[in-house]
Amino acid sequence: MHENGLLKAPLPRLFFRFVVPAMIAMVLDGIQGIVDGLFLGNYAGADAMASVNIANPYFQIIIGSSMVICTGTMSAAGRALGAGDQKRAKNIYHSALLVLAALSILILLGGLCFPVPIARFLGANEVLLSGSSQYIRVLACFAPVIAFKILFGFSGRLVEKPQLYLAGTVATISCNVILDYLAVGVLGLGISGAAAATGLAYLGGLSVVVSPMLRRETVLNIFDGHFCPREILHAAFNGSSEGVTYAAAALTVFLMNRSFMTYAGEDGVAAFTIINYIGNFVTLLMFGMSDGISPILSSNYGAGNLERIRKTRTAALISNFIMGAILLGVFWIFGRQLISLFLDQEQSGTVIDMAVQGARIYGLCFLASGFNIVQSGYHTALGDAVSSILIAASRGIIFVPIGLLLFSRLLGMDGVWLSLPFAEIVTVGICLAIHFIKKKNSVTFSPSESCYK
Repeated sequence: MHENGLLKAPLPRLFFRFVVPAMIAMVLDGIQGIVDGLFLGNYAGADAMASVNIANPYFQIIIGSSMVICTGTMSAAGRALGAGDQKRAKNIYHSALLVLAALSILILLGGLCFPVPIARFLGANEVLLSGSSQYIRVLACFAPVIAFKILFGFSGRLVEKPQLYLAGTVATISCNVILDYLAVGVLGLGISGAAAATGLAYLGGLSVVVSPMLRRETVLNIFDGHFCPREILHAAFNGSSEGVTYAAAALTVFLMNRSFMTYAGEDGVAAFTIINYIGNFVTLLMFGMSDGISPILSSNYGAGNLERIRKTRTAALISNFIMGAILLGVFWIFGRQLISLFLDQEQSGTVIDMAVQGARIYGLCFLASGFNIVQSGYHTALGDAVSSILIAASRGIIFVPIGLLLFSRLLGMDGVWLSLPFAEIVTVGICLAIHFIKKKNSVTFSPSESCYK
């Protein structure tokens, strides 16, 4: 039987082998939405870019609901493989395939049938309603493609092909750039063209990552296993923290868009759109770190190698803090140059000035968010869904609305920006409280207690 390298290989080599491709892939994933914004901002104007940002929570719903299944499945299957139970791992994976297919089709139907009500709910006014609903309607057609690109790409890490997701993402972003240029820049198809370009780009990525899962000799493939409702319920509950993360991201964008619309109209939404694009680079690097170590954590947890888990998490926390500090400095020093890439400075000077000011406050997030992201992913990998959900919810669902209520009335626009660092800093306190409570109570999950048993 093939030896599981995740359990025996030297940790520094494993860390770089899994983390570096995951980080690069996550950043390239983030470029998907930014590519649309770059082309729309330059060829169709700030309103088109703002329309796509209003519709972004729908895109996050596709990704987030897929992550609930995919992340939970990878954690449960990884722990099963670490414990040597291939049959259970195959059943978990097969169940995930069926549930993900049904879920993505439901999301597709919702976007096709109700694009205008969804856009209105997300905060589109009369200026942005048409563009936002167009983007939702077209992107909905590709919901299953996006979902399975994520699942098959993540699966590569458990079958010791961590470069697979990166290769699929490179294919996706390459297709997106080419298709966006043709659809938006050459053919003038605007928002609908940008949405179609993104969906077709994910189809290109799916064609790359699916190949190992089509072979029966791969430990996880589309042929083996049986549907087990109990297994997929456990996996989905454990992965629900990732769904909460994406729901929090969608809620944050929704609340921030509405707040900026109140204080500065379309210009405020455009300024936030730009900062959100740039901030996503940083956040995705940190999520890449968390995703990269996840198969190492889950497999070693299944095998009971707790010291390897501790060392891996510590390396990830230190790395994320260093990245956050560096990137905060980049925001302060090169903020105007980065923001000016998205809009013409002569035509959109007010939006750029607003975004530069916001970036200096928003950048404080990076000192805390990396810690929170790794801690949430750590608990997911070990099957501690409750702690992971609490951390993910604190970052967006709980404390961002509180921050907006507290600071926006006192400080106006600056208060809206400040709500994001506030949420991350408070969540650090939540993470530390969880750690010390578990340590005080000597709470240690053992592989025999995990949800795949």
